[in-house]
Amino acid sequence: MKSPYNLFLSFLILSLFSCNPTSSDVLPRIAIAGLSIESSTFSPARTTEEAFHTHQGIEIMAHYPFLKPESRNRLRAKWFPALRGKSLPGGIVTRKAYESLMKKILNQLKKNLPYDGLFFDIHGAMSVVGLDDPEGDMITRIREVVGKETLISTSMDLHGNVSKRLAHQSDLITCYRMAPHEDTIISKQRALENLLDRLENGKGKPQYKAWIPVPILLPGEKTSTRIEPGKSLYAKVPEAEAKAGVVDAAIWMGYPWADEPRNHGVVMVTGDDQKAVVESAQHLAQYYWDVRNEFAFVAPTTSFEESMALALKSKNKPFIISDMGDNPTAGGAGDVTWTLKEILNIPIFQSTTGPELIYASIPGPDFITKALDAGEGAVVTGYLGANEDDRYSGPIVLTAKILAIRKGDIHAAIEVVAQVGSVKVIVTQKRKPYHYEKDFTQLGLNPRNTHILVVKIGYLVPELYDIRGGWTMALTPGGVDQNLERLDYRRINRPMFPLDREFPDLDLSAQLIPTSDRPLNK
Repeated sequence: MKSPYNLFLSFLILSLFSCNPTSSDVLPRIAIAGLSIESSTFSPARTTEEAFHTHQGIEIMAHYPFLKPESRNRLRAKWFPALRGKSLPGGIVTRKAYESLMKKILNQLKKNLPYDGLFFDIHGAMSVVGLDDPEGDMITRIREVVGKETLISTSMDLHGNVSKRLAHQSDLITCYRMAPHEDTIISKQRALENLLDRLENGKGKPQYKAWIPVPILLPGEKTSTRIEPGKSLYAKVPEAEAKAGVVDAAIWMGYPWADEPRNHGVVMVTGDDQKAVVESAQHLAQYYWDVRNEFAFVAPTTSFEESMALALKSKNKPFIISDMGDNPTAGGAGDVTWTLKEILNIPIFQSTTGPELIYASIPGPDFITKALDAGEGAVVTGYLGANEDDRYSGPIVLTAKILAIRKGDIHAAIEVVAQVGSVKVIVTQKRKPYHYEKDFTQLGLNPRNTHILVVKIGYLVPELYDIRGGWTMALTPGGVDQNLERLDYRRINRPMFPLDREFPDLDLSAQLIPTSDRPLNK
C-alpha cells in the first residue's frame, strides 16, 4: 500500500501532465480544407479540375508560413490537412470538376474524425454550373461529415460572397482588409488563431453573428484601400474588432462578375456581446452605404485609344496600361485578342525602331507548337488567342521572331517571347497573369526599361505599381468588363448600386445568424 506522501506525489505528477499544453493527449484536433477561385459567369470559359492544382495531406502546411514546423501555432494543435485547391480566376467551374473535388475533400475528412476545429480556406467567389452558392454548399456538406460541434473558422477574400448559409455554417469568419491583398497571409493567420484561441479558452462558438447584406456591387478597381473611401472604410474594421465582446469584424465587397443572388456587399461581426456585435456591424454597414458615391477607380481610367496616346507621349518608363476587360486574375478568359490586335495595327510599332512595347500575355497553343519546332531565333507563323472567348475579336495570325522559350511554368506551362516590329508579345500555352518583375526578367525582358508595358490586369499589384512611370486602366472588352452597366445581369437582387439609384426598402439593420448547431430560419 502506498504511503499518503506517495499518493500525493502521484496525484501531483498526473495533474501536471494533464495540464501540460504541449501534451498530444490534450491538443485540439484541427482539419484544413478549401477551394479557391473567382469565376466569371460572363465569360464563356470553363474551369476544370486540374486548374486547382490540389494538394492533400501534410504538404498543405507549406502554404501557411504561420504553421511552419516548430512554430508556436503548429505546436498548439494536432493537424489533419485534407485537401486544398487554388485556381487562377477564370470561367465557371464545371459541375464534374466540383463534384470530383468535393468527393476528395469529404473522403479525406472522413479518415481522421473527429475534429475539434476546421480551418476553411476559401476565396468565396466560385461559381459552378447548375449550382448557386458553391461555398455555402461546400461548407454544408463538410459540416455533415465533421458534425455540428466542430468549430469552423472561415478565411476569405474581401471580393468573395457571404450567403446567409455560409454565415450560418461558419462559426468564425473573416476576410482580407487590403486591396491589393497584401494582407492575405495575415488574414489567414487571424482566422486560424481565432479558431485556436476559442478552442483553448473553452469559449467555443461565438454566441452572436451579425450579418448585413449591403446592396452595393463594385469592381475591385473601384474599392482599393490605397485611396478613399476604401482606405477609411477598412480602417474602421480593426476598430470594431478591438471592442470588448467582439471576436472579428469584416467587410466584403462581393464579386461583380457573377450573376447570382448572393453577389453583393456584406458586413459581418462575430462575438459574445450582442450589443457590441450588432452596433459594430450596423455602424460599418451604414458608413459603407454613406460613402457609396465616393468610390472611384484607383487610377486614371479611359479608353484604350486614349491610354495608348498617353503612353506614347510619356517620357517616363515604363508606362503601364492595364488591359482590364480580360484580366485573368479577376475571372477573364485571358485570351481575348482585341487589345493586341489594336496594338499590332498601330503604324509606329510596325518597325523594329519603334518604341518597345511588351504585351503580357496571350495564350496561343498553335503558335507555341510551331515555336518549339523552329527554336529560338526562327521566324514562325501561327494562331494566337480566341480559343475561349472570341466574342470581341477572332484569333490573330502572327508572324514573328522567337526571342526566348521557357518551359515549366506552373500556369503557362510554356512561354515564348515573339517579336514583331517593336512589339514583344509573351505567348503562353495556357493563360498566365504577369504580376512580378521576375515574370519578365526570366524571359530576358526588362520591364523597367521598356517604353510601354501592357498587362492583362486591373489595379497594379505592388511590384508593378512600384516600377510604373505612368499608368492608366483601359476600359477594354472581356468577361470582367469594368463597366458593369454593360453586363447583362438577370439574377442579382435589385435594386443594386450603382446599377440602380432608388432604394425605397433599404434596411441596414443587423440580422442575427444562429450558431451552426441551431437551425437557420430562412
